Amino acid sequence: MSGHEERRDEERPKVRVVDRRRVKDVSSEGAQAPSEEAHPELPPETRADLEEELAAARKQAEEYRDHLQRLQAEFENYRKRVLKEQTRAVEMAAQPLVLRLLEVLDDFELALAAEDSPDPERFRKGVEMVYAKLVDALRAEGLERIEALGKPFDPTEHEALMQTGEGEGEPRVAEVFRPGYRLKGTVIRPAGVRVERS
Repeated sequence: MSGHEERRDEERPKVRVVDRRRVKDVSSEGAQAPSEEAHPELPPETRADLEEELAAARKQAEEYRDHLQRLQAEFENYRKRVLKEQTRAVEMAAQPLVLRLLEVLDDFELALAAEDSPDPERFRKGVEMVYAKLVDALRAEGLERIEALGKPFDPTEHEALMQTGEGEGEPRVAEVFRPGYRLKGTVIRPAGVRVERS
């Protein structure tokens, strides 16, 4: 230390701190119950009221927890039931179409039985009847044929399998190799066509 710092220390009055608080030694007496010593200033009536409120709050919390657990179980059961119903609905969605196709299958069997008949016209009529029923069944499900022959070529409805002509005119469908179909307004198979430019 320098002389200047020593003089400053000598000039300052020395302060002495004495702590007169008394600390109770808990180790020898053991810990006391918190309910007895936690709030010694509360009168017994207030303490009894607070303990009663605490017991009521705990009971209500338990009821809320039980109610929540029941709701969670109910929701899980509901979720499983809805999933099962949806799966069943998807499985059964095809039932009306399958029933109509069963009628077509019955007619096919009749037509095949008529194949052995000496009358070829009877066989032809049987096949035509089967075809008409199949078309009706599919039409009832929303299937419609795309009319393409002679129409302007539309790549959203037609698939050009061949192209003829070198003209500058608008391309038109000159021949249909495979019919196209829409299901409920959406193209599910474009018509396979020959496109001609004139």
